[in-house]
Amino acid sequence: MASRQSRNAWRAPAVTALCIQVLSLLLVLFASKLLAGFQNIKIDLLIFAGVQGAIAALISYFRRLDPWWVIIQLSFPLLLVLASTLQLPPIFFLVCFAFSLLLYWSTFRTQVPYFPSGKEVWSEVAALMPITSVRVVDIGSGLGGLLLDLGKKRPECQFVGVELAPLPWLVSWLRAKLVGAPVRFLLADYEDLHFGDFDIVFAYLAPPAMKPLWEKAVQEMKPGSILLSYEFEIVDTPPDFQKMIKSRQVMLYGWRF
Repeated sequence: MASRQSRNAWRAPAVTALCIQVLSLLLVLFASKLLAGFQNIKIDLLIFAGVQGAIAALISYFRRLDPWWVIIQLSFPLLLVLASTLQLPPIFFLVCFAFSLLLYWSTFRTQVPYFPSGKEVWSEVAALMPITSVRVVDIGSGLGGLLLDLGKKRPECQFVGVELAPLPWLVSWLRAKLVGAPVRFLLADYEDLHFGDFDIVFAYLAPPAMKPLWEKAVQEMKPGSILLSYEFEIVDTPPDFQKMIKSRQVMLYGWRF
């Protein structure tokens, strides 16, 4: 019997998108064969790719995949055709693939792409920190901007960043070393942490990750601690407070335990 993780992997949006793209390819191939056989019409490659992308995008829309998947589905076949006409060397595609893999290493499993937050969010988080020394963790810390900024403002506190994707983690680790910031960046999964070790947990994830995040927080966070989520709410659990990030017109939500 397949494990739960294996079943979840097959249900991931990336797998769904791939299956939709293959189905669209087969449909357009079938239609082109019919036209060639009965009407002696040969479809231009660019038109073929455009129709395939349009069908894939339409199916993705009705399957309620996230908007960026609809855009990817529409553009993917056309970009492949464009790349083939440019006659780029194979090493170019290898480098692009390696870079994408290092940057979005965890996206397939977690469904959380890389999202930078911004300086206004960092200021709001700093304002929410108590005057006493506290431990703060940023789960999905990306390039480390939030914690490096907080480390300058509150050097007496302890800061930990957790990132699954190797490239963002390496950049944040190097940045901390170069400036001597009191921040630790871990190449790890936040599920391996215990939230009870921290006073503030900051998350900038994505809607699919919010329910598991809340379940872990309820089980582990200690009284008096705070869970912060930028942009994404927790369904059926109203926040205790929220602050508008005016530069982006997006909310920072907070839950007290």
